[in-house]
Amino acid sequence: MPRTRRHFLQSALGSSTLLTLAPTVPAFLARTALAAAPCRDQGDTILVLVELAGGNDGLNTLVPYADDAYARSRPTIRLDASQLHKIDADLGFHPRMAAFHRLYQEGHLAVVQGVGYPNTSDDHEVAIRDWHTARPGDTYCQTGWAGRALDHVYRPDEGRVLGVSVGPERRPLALNAEKVPALAVRSLDQWRPQGAGVAGRDAGPGPAEPLAEEPGAEARLLDFVTHVTVAAYADSRRVEAVASGPTADYPSYQLAQRLRTIAQLIRAGAGIRLYYAKLGGDGFGGFDNHANQIGNHCALLEELAESVAAFVADLKSHGQLDRVLLATFSEFGRTVRENGRRGTDHGGAAPVFLAGGRLRGGLAGEHPPLTDVARNALTESIDFRRVYATFLDRWLGFESEPIIGPGFDPLELV
Repeated sequence: MPRTRRHFLQSALGSSTLLTLAPTVPAFLARTALAAAPCRDQGDTILVLVELAGGNDGLNTLVPYADDAYARSRPTIRLDASQLHKIDADLGFHPRMAAFHRLYQEGHLAVVQGVGYPNTSDDHEVAIRDWHTARPGDTYCQTGWAGRALDHVYRPDEGRVLGVSVGPERRPLALNAEKVPALAVRSLDQWRPQGAGVAGRDAGPGPAEPLAEEPGAEARLLDFVTHVTVAAYADSRRVEAVASGPTADYPSYQLAQRLRTIAQLIRAGAGIRLYYAKLGGDGFGGFDNHANQIGNHCALLEELAESVAAFVADLKSHGQLDRVLLATFSEFGRTVRENGRRGTDHGGAAPVFLAGGRLRGGLAGEHPPLTDVARNALTESIDFRRVYATFLDRWLGFESEPIIGPGFDPLELV
């Protein structure tokens, strides 16, 4: 194999993202992409997952203000009912979540109450692994539930990227797959392939022969890289057109900027079915408020609500909202009783929030009783895999049983 091809292959597969492929990509690939510029099915539905890292306190997010047990359990961190954004006689959003309350009233937000799983781990790494793999207790599983889902619809002859994580963190386990290329990018700048031929520049002379002419596994690998490269260049033209156009109004929060990037990729028709973003930073800080919870939790919830509301408004203004469903999740909720340090510890069940244009808005499921707890944690009323089954069967159009297993009926959410 000529050295130039080996160098190309090593550069392509050794980079942090398959789209920032190499210092110089062979010019004939750029010309092929610019000529083909394949169209995407703009009717495909899209799922955006937002992880609330560290374990969000659901009881101070959607507050059961009418329950006496709430006030008794939280003498210093309970929220005053007069400050809440009430949705009914029992529940209200946190005072800093006015944007969520507005989305709820518009029918663009739904709440699934009491989501968790039996024998929830209170260890961060174990619990988040359970949520990412949808196989609680399986410490050997190397694929994520979202990655397995994309494996079922991946077409290697197209070389399409179907899953993308946006942010500084490494690609999440949830997107790990056996066949599908999934990326982790910080911004649209990383989406643009580097080298000749980007944004319509002249690619210049290049090799005429196909890359994948060698026999065996090496040829198949080269062929795969060729498909990905061609697709990347075709996508880059649409992405650059969107990025250079008018921008929607987003707040300066980190999550808002990540959702802006996702919205731009959606508008560019990049063909991605699953996006992933995180709120709470790398590791398990963020929502893990064991002490002095009030201030930090307020800031995070405001960032969540304002960022999601801006994302919804952006998609709606461009006629894309009906294609998109955003869902939050966290590895566990918090304890019912505060811990004496004006904070809470690792708990159990918690609410999942959904935002989109085709939701059956409102509340789903029963709120777990605050007096029937195990280890000071709420007991789940809905297994999280039923929520995943809803995403797969009812939204993405994938069959859920081969991905998460049997026995998890979808919910009537969309």
